[in-house]
Amino acid sequence: MTRGSQRERDRERAQARTKGGKNKEDGLTPEQRRERDAKALQEKTAKKAAQASGGSSSGGTEKSKK
Repeated sequence: MTRGSQRERDRERAQARTKGGKNKEDGLTPEQRRERDAKALQEKTAKKAAQASGGSSSGGTEKSKK
């Protein structure tokens, strides 16, 4: 009997996870999806590069103060 309720809870959890996940049926063509993903990747790499260049200059000065 307890196993049945465990299955129900597992199903509910799985449904909750898939609701927040990526939706492949977003109405975009594969070409539009590629463009969107490429733009997101460029923004991500630019943000990471800016963070790396800003973080390394401030981190080096604090170490030399010790």
